[in-house]
Amino acid sequence: MDVTKILQSADELVFTQTGKHLDNIQERIIKGVWEDKTYEEMARDCDKSESHVRNIGYKLWKLLSEALGEDIKKTNFRSTFERLNIELCPNSLNVYNINSNNNHFCHAQTLSQPNKKYQESDINNKSKSVYHNLTLAPQIINFYNRETELKTIFNWILKQNSRLISILGLSGIGKTALVKRFIDLNLDEFEVIIWRSLKYPKPLELLVKDLLNIIKPEDKQTIDDQVKQLLDILINKKCLIILDDVQNIFTPGQFAGQYQPEYQSYQNFFTLVTEVEHQSSLILISQEQCPEMEGWENELYPINCLELSGLYDLEILNNKGLKNYESWLNLINLYEGNPVYLKSIAILIKNIFDGDVAEFLAENELVITQEMRSHFNQLFNRLSPIEQQIVLKLSQFEQSVSRETLRESLELSSTDLINGLQSLQQRYLVTKIKQDKIMFKLSSIFGKYVKNFNLD
Repeated sequence: MDVTKILQSADELVFTQTGKHLDNIQERIIKGVWEDKTYEEMARDCDKSESHVRNIGYKLWKLLSEALGEDIKKTNFRSTFERLNIELCPNSLNVYNINSNNNHFCHAQTLSQPNKKYQESDINNKSKSVYHNLTLAPQIINFYNRETELKTIFNWILKQNSRLISILGLSGIGKTALVKRFIDLNLDEFEVIIWRSLKYPKPLELLVKDLLNIIKPEDKQTIDDQVKQLLDILINKKCLIILDDVQNIFTPGQFAGQYQPEYQSYQNFFTLVTEVEHQSSLILISQEQCPEMEGWENELYPINCLELSGLYDLEILNNKGLKNYESWLNLINLYEGNPVYLKSIAILIKNIFDGDVAEFLAENELVITQEMRSHFNQLFNRLSPIEQQIVLKLSQFEQSVSRETLRESLELSSTDLINGLQSLQQRYLVTKIKQDKIMFKLSSIFGKYVKNFNLD
C-alpha cells in the first residue's frame, strides 16, 4: 500500500473530525512515519523545531485515534493503517476504495466510536441517497493559494445556482486541482457528484448512459429518453457533474472550439443543461473555450467562465529541493507561474545545478525541458495552419505587436488574421494588451519553443 492512499484515508478521517484537511506539516509527518524517519529528520524537512513537529504529531495521532476507535501512535501508525485501510474502504462514505472499479457508493456509516458531529451528519443524511463517484478524479495532496477562485466557484454553484461553468486555461495551470479542491471542501452539499475525463472521449450517448448507470440504472432505449431522464435527475437532486479535458472533443488542426463531427451532440447537450431549469451544475474543464459560452447571454442563462492565470506563490516551489529562496520569485515569473512547468524545471535545476536557482538564472536562458517540449509539440499540432503562421511570426518579436504589424508581415486576409488571433486567445497562447492601440503578445515560454525547435 503506497503512502498516497494512506494520505487520502487520513485526510478524510481528519476532515470528519475537524472539518479541515491535513495541513502541510501533518502530511509531512505521515510521509515521514511511512519512510521510518525520526521527528528530528521530519523537523529538518519542514524547517521547524523538533518540539513543534512532535506536538503536531501528538495531536494528529489523537485525532486519528478518536476517528478510528483505536490507539494510534507514531510507532504503530503504519501497521494499523495497513490493516484498517482495507476495512475502511467498503464501509465509509468518505474513504474511497480507489482500487475498485465498482461504481456504487454506500450511505454514510459510522466508524467505531465516531464523534458526535459525524454521527449527527450521518443521521441527517439517512433520508438521502448519496452517490459520490470520484474514481477518476485526481487526489490533491498540495494545494496552493487559489482561495479567491474557490470562493468564486462556491458562489456560482451554491449561491447563484449556475448550471454551466467553464474552468479554462493552459495545460498545467491548475484547473483540475482547483475543481477537485472545491469538491473536497463541499462534498456534503451534493447528493450526486460524478467526475468523468474526456481524455479519450466517447460519444454523448455512451457518456449519458454511463452517468445514468451510476445514478439510476434503467434501460432507456433512445438517447433522447436517456437525456430526458438525466435532466429529470438534475432537477430532482442536487448534482455536480465534472467533465475534464473537454478540449478533446474539439477538432485538431482547426480554430479553437470546433466540435469533431462524432461529438457534435455535446453542443446540444450543453445547451439543454443551460436552458432547462434545474438545481444542479455541470463543470467543464478545458484548454479551449466552448463557443456556446461566449454566445449565451449571462443575463438570460446562469453560466460562468473562470480563466486561470499563473500562480505567483513561493509556496509552489516548496519541497522541490531548491536553494536560494530569494531567487524563487524570479524563477516563477520566468515560467509564468505554471505549476507543471515549474515542477519540470525544478527537477532539472536539482539534477544539473544541485538545486541552485541563482546559478540556473545566471545562465540567462529560458530553458525548455524535454517534458515541456513534448507538451508543446502536442499543443502546436492542435493549431490550425493559420494559427501556426501567426505564432511563428509572433515568436520573432520580443515585444507585443499590433494587428497592423502582423498583417503587414503575414500573407493573410484580415478575416483569417482576426479569426486566428481570436482562436489563439481562446487557447490562452496569445494575450491581448490594451495600450494606445490594441497589442498582442505570445506566451514567452511557448514563443521560445516555437522559435528554437524545428517544427517541420
